[in-house]
Amino acid sequence: MHTKKILSLPLNYTVSEIPSGCCGMAGSFGYEKEHYELSQKIGNQVLFPTIEKANDKVIIVANGTSCRHQILDGVGEIARHPIEVLYEVLNNSLKS
Repeated sequence: MHTKKILSLPLNYTVSEIPSGCCGMAGSFGYEKEHYELSQKIGNQVLFPTIEKANDKVIIVANGTSCRHQILDGVGEIARHPIEVLYEVLNNSLKS
C-alpha cells in the first residue's frame, strides 16, 4: 500500500498493483531446492502471467529481494526496487 502511494507521486506515472499475494519465494523458501517447484507454481498463479502480458513501457517494481529474484527466475524480467524508480525520476527532473 505504501509503495503504491509513493510510486504514484511522480507525474505521468500510473501504478497498478498485481493482486498476487505472495510471489512464491517467501524469503528463503523458494531458494531451497525442495521448495523450488512449489515456489514456481505459486508465481505462475497470477504474478508471472500478469508480468508476461505487460507491454514494454511497464516498469516492474518489487520491494523484496526475494520477490525480485523470483520474477527474474520466473519470467526473465528485472524487477526494480521502488527507490530505484524514484531516484531515476528525481535525477531526470533535475537534469531538465
